[in-house]
Amino acid sequence: MQQVVENFWTRFEEPVFCLAPMEDVTETVFREVVMRMTDPGKLHVIFTEFTSVEGLNHPVGRERVGERLIVNESERELLRKLNIKLVAQIWGKTPEIYRNMAQFITENYDFDGLDINMGCPVKNIVKQGACSALIDQPALAQEIVLAAKEGTHLPVSVKTRTGIRQHETERWINQLIDTHPAALTLHGRTQKQQSDGEADWNEIAKAVQVRNERDVNIPVLGNGDVNSWQEGMDRVAQTGVDGVMIGRGIFHDPWFFQPGRAVPTPSERVDMLLFHTRLFEQTWGGKKNFNILKRFYKIYLNHFPNASHMRAALMETKDYDEVYRYFEEHPVAEFL
Repeated sequence: MQQVVENFWTRFEEPVFCLAPMEDVTETVFREVVMRMTDPGKLHVIFTEFTSVEGLNHPVGRERVGERLIVNESERELLRKLNIKLVAQIWGKTPEIYRNMAQFITENYDFDGLDINMGCPVKNIVKQGACSALIDQPALAQEIVLAAKEGTHLPVSVKTRTGIRQHETERWINQLIDTHPAALTLHGRTQKQQSDGEADWNEIAKAVQVRNERDVNIPVLGNGDVNSWQEGMDRVAQTGVDGVMIGRGIFHDPWFFQPGRAVPTPSERVDMLLFHTRLFEQTWGGKKNFNILKRFYKIYLNHFPNASHMRAALMETKDYDEVYRYFEEHPVAEFL
């Protein structure tokens, strides 16, 4: 096994805040946009979209799958400026491929760590025996973590859930701790819950207790239903977690990591929307579907008079030029 050079997860002196890996969301453009709305010291770790090791291992599919690991130089500059770590999240079901692709990513990209997805509950992924399906296959899950660690000197962390049909936190976290991952992030829902119901932070607290009883230096982070930075700090105080991972909370407030700031003005919201659109076009051109942007338009355009009319109009746009033209013809002041 290669020696881990530095486990950055254990070096934070304050609660760790992370932006969760999210499909069709946390590619290089959105990560940069979030960092541009972040105060220094409020966001510590960000993740790529989850990347299939089997897809990356396939010569034909490697180029397309590898798009998930692209990092713009402008994003790289912000990472350095804000001292934020960037982690590649990977998923799959074959230990040998994990080992090989951990080595491939380490040698061909510049990431600070790798994270194994053992939490995604999407049915077509689960049917393959990957992600949250591994909660019911602990021996294979352990083999996967150890194989990934063999392929890299980077810290290898795990993101998972509390169980399949019911909470099995103590059993499952104990089995993961046996592999000594660099960190553990626990989403407070079972696989069956998907995104329904409330995240159970009592179960997340149980994971902290298991870690403490095992007396190991493995940071435990909680994930689920945190909609403000202060709420995240409250969860740290209540449960003893070492940090919090933010997923859908970023859609409630794109300025999540600027706690205490004044409510963004309509002009600021539109300016960020246009910046996001231009950077997306510049980065992806014809590679990604323009309509992906519309989910982001919805989060920028709210909390001001007649924002709904603006959102409705943008949902009808068919390309970048129509978006730019719309705002040329409809200045923000028109809606106030």
